[in-house]
Amino acid sequence: MPFRTPGSRRFWLVLTFVLAACAGAFAQKTREQLEREKAENQGKIREIQSILKQTSSQKNVNLGQLKALNQQINTYKKQIDLLSDDLEILDRELRVLEKRRQSLDSSLAVLKEEYGHMIYEASKRNAYFNQLVFLFSAGTFNQFVLRYKYLKQYTEARQGRAKEIDVLQKQVMAERQRITSKKNQQKNVLDTRVTENNKLEGLKVKQNEVIKELSQKEVELRKQIAENKRATDLLEASIRRIAERERRERLERERREREEREARRKAERERIARENAEREKKGEAAVAAPKEVEEEPVASSGMSEEETTLASSFTASQNRLPWPVKGFVSSHFGQRPHAVLKGVMVDNLGIDIQTTAGESVRSVYDGTVLDVTELPGMGSVVAIQHGNYMTIYAKMTGVAVRAGQKVKARENIGRVATDSDGTSELQFQIWKNTSRLNPENWLIHR
Repeated sequence: MPFRTPGSRRFWLVLTFVLAACAGAFAQKTREQLEREKAENQGKIREIQSILKQTSSQKNVNLGQLKALNQQINTYKKQIDLLSDDLEILDRELRVLEKRRQSLDSSLAVLKEEYGHMIYEASKRNAYFNQLVFLFSAGTFNQFVLRYKYLKQYTEARQGRAKEIDVLQKQVMAERQRITSKKNQQKNVLDTRVTENNKLEGLKVKQNEVIKELSQKEVELRKQIAENKRATDLLEASIRRIAERERRERLERERREREEREARRKAERERIARENAEREKKGEAAVAAPKEVEEEPVASSGMSEEETTLASSFTASQNRLPWPVKGFVSSHFGQRPHAVLKGVMVDNLGIDIQTTAGESVRSVYDGTVLDVTELPGMGSVVAIQHGNYMTIYAKMTGVAVRAGQKVKARENIGRVATDSDGTSELQFQIWKNTSRLNPENWLIHR
């Protein structure tokens, strides 16, 4: 008796699994990226909690505490956004799993129907004739063989259906378990988002309290702004003096090299003139003076070849420089509104990176220490030269380098100082010649 082959149905079943697996792979890639971002942001939350704990230990509220609160609020907002992205991915994964389960249920129903039909046909046939009688009633040996093959093929097909049903039933059960697990995961993420949102609301309340308290200290804050301005002006003047000193030294080096080249040419001309005078006395032909080849002039920057190479390498490192210290940017480059006082603008020559007390400061690139000095309001200041670039590290203590010393990238140069408010901030600047640059455009994004 003829029976239906499952070849076409199997092809579509396999294709369904392949497409579902591909969709799962794409979702997994997105999930891996999301989990990495969540872990990184969670690390930032812990880091800022340490900084906030340090500033909050002071009796009076301060700007450092407010900056840490602001940053903590931003990281919690990002974490909540990431958790929302997580829920969207879970929804997408659940939809894929549901479609896969439905497809398996449909395939299982078809197999069960086919198997039931085969069992029914077999039972009907057995009611009318015995298989042995069916075989031995064949008219010829060839007909006997064909009948035997038919019965064997039919039996194998029926057994195959039973195995397929068993496999599909296990797959359906596995998919249902995955769906249950994914729903539990979804619930956990949702609960976490609610928890994080509650923490965020608590931080906002604390932020408002700190702002309110700081707003009542306007006189003190304005005095602090004036002190910071004086310290910043002193630092800028010091940097420009260093830059001018370097410019003069380069020009002096260029002048000396030019004079040395001219002296060498003059000496060569005088040597040939003396030699020709001797040859003339002896009646010998004069030696022609070699044609003077114009030497390549020193670059207008006055930098040596080593400094030019270093400057070029530093330029290529934009957006890839390591951070000089762990922490977060508490004050950005350029003019910005004051964190509390309305209508008041503050200017930053670089960026402030708030961190924990005693944190190590590291050079962001290979270079030579140009200057180590102490400035009121800025603590220890280290200037490192990278060709025609300079990196400035201020508000430091325990400086571990000296002027003229060569340093490598990520080499320890000292520690971050802590002010009377309990705030530990590094003032970090990047200059090219006498122009200041935005350090955030140079540091690696994190």
